[in-house]
Amino acid sequence: MFGELEILRRRPILGPNTLTIPKQHYRDWAINENDSLFAEPLVSADSFGLIGKNYYAHEKNPPYWSKAPGAIDALLLRQSVGERLRRVDARLKSQGFQLFLYDAWRPRAVQEYFHNIWTPRELAKRHPGLEGEALMAEVTRYWAAPTIDAKRPAPHATGAAVDLTITLIDGPALWMGSLFDDASELAHTARFESAESAMMSFSDDEARANRRLLYWLMKEEGFHNVRTEWWHYSWGDQLWAMRENAPAAHYGLAKPPPGFE
Repeated sequence: MFGELEILRRRPILGPNTLTIPKQHYRDWAINENDSLFAEPLVSADSFGLIGKNYYAHEKNPPYWSKAPGAIDALLLRQSVGERLRRVDARLKSQGFQLFLYDAWRPRAVQEYFHNIWTPRELAKRHPGLEGEALMAEVTRYWAAPTIDAKRPAPHATGAAVDLTITLIDGPALWMGSLFDDASELAHTARFESAESAMMSFSDDEARANRRLLYWLMKEEGFHNVRTEWWHYSWGDQLWAMRENAPAAHYGLAKPPPGFE
């Protein structure tokens, strides 16, 4: 069924330069405003043959079940990011699968809502003793703080970060072991790579294989993953630059096209 992709489903994703580097200080990384890619435009994902649906722009989006304030019904990416995703998508399509995008460039209002309101509220319900700085530290493991600081942009504000999964062509998503946007350790990319894997269920085995497939397909096109979110990858932003040990990021805050401010 998976053909040449099966080897990726069997390849562990733990490694010293992948999931174990902390991300706390990535916003301190330089952004090269003289980079030839810095002013690269945002382009609609469908122009690269990519499919998806903005997860925050409709109500069928567990665990939220409501449209987020400021969400747009569009998936916008930097040109070079879209080209790399198109190559990943082509590899999948050769075996009957495809990428499916949940989110790409994100308006600040959406980032504010989930970082400042929804996620703190929900985490406080589940962990009544979690409050103050400890609560916000947990929030920022999954939702970057919104910012208008051009030197410290949230990843999705750059148009270089994307949330995605794999589906069958014209079919359901592959099982990844959690909801998209699950703010818990179940969403950690390496959740099923533990020593207890020999005792895992068939469901866990499948989730591990599918997370590996997504991880290595993206990695081989130069993307880096956020270790707490199996769905989040980026190319060219500050987090990517830190993981690459690049001198500077290619992208800062993206300028949205008219009508999407």
